[in-house]
Amino acid sequence: MRMSLAELEPIAAALRKNNMVAYCVESKKDVVPLVKTLLHTGDTVAVGGSMTLFETGVIDLLRSGDYHFFDRYQDGLTSEQLDAIFAKSLTADVFFSSSNAVTHDGTLYNVDGRANRISPIAFGPTTVVMVVGCNKIVEDLPAAVRRVKTVAAPLNAKRLNCQTPCAVTGVCMAADSDRYTDGCQSPARICAQYLISGRQRVANRIHVVLVGESLGF
Repeated sequence: MRMSLAELEPIAAALRKNNMVAYCVESKKDVVPLVKTLLHTGDTVAVGGSMTLFETGVIDLLRSGDYHFFDRYQDGLTSEQLDAIFAKSLTADVFFSSSNAVTHDGTLYNVDGRANRISPIAFGPTTVVMVVGCNKIVEDLPAAVRRVKTVAAPLNAKRLNCQTPCAVTGVCMAADSDRYTDGCQSPARICAQYLISGRQRVANRIHVVLVGESLGF
């Protein structure tokens, strides 16, 4: 899937109307040069779980040594060390993530298991930068909910080896429900905490980079 800059711009305009900063770039190779302009040497930086950040080279940038990176992806982290990184992420200068979905009217929709990603999106870090492939752009919130239940959650559950029905079947057992929070009762369920980001009280805190190609889940 690809979208032109002209196709991305109306979504960017809707995000700006909601007090967010929005950028449109053609491909993943354009992301790191843009992200560099949003950072200062020595910034404390953190990330939410995101394959998009790996695909675009943002993780490599943050590991370059120019920034103090709270790196959740370090080898050999204990659960206690990982929890400490999640806590420190709330105090970062800049928090990076993707978004499970972005609607045409400029709303961000994200679903977590423990809320360690959606918490810093909502509050804490001075700046939030979200890198979003065009495959995550949807018409409205019901479409965003369905995208999570039929695409994002099953693929992530499988990637993380979660023992959930969707990891096996490829779709949430409540995919046809109109209730956002319906789902399985598995202890490993990754759809437990929900964040809908509409108009922002703190103008220009959230920056959204819309990319004209498919990225992540």
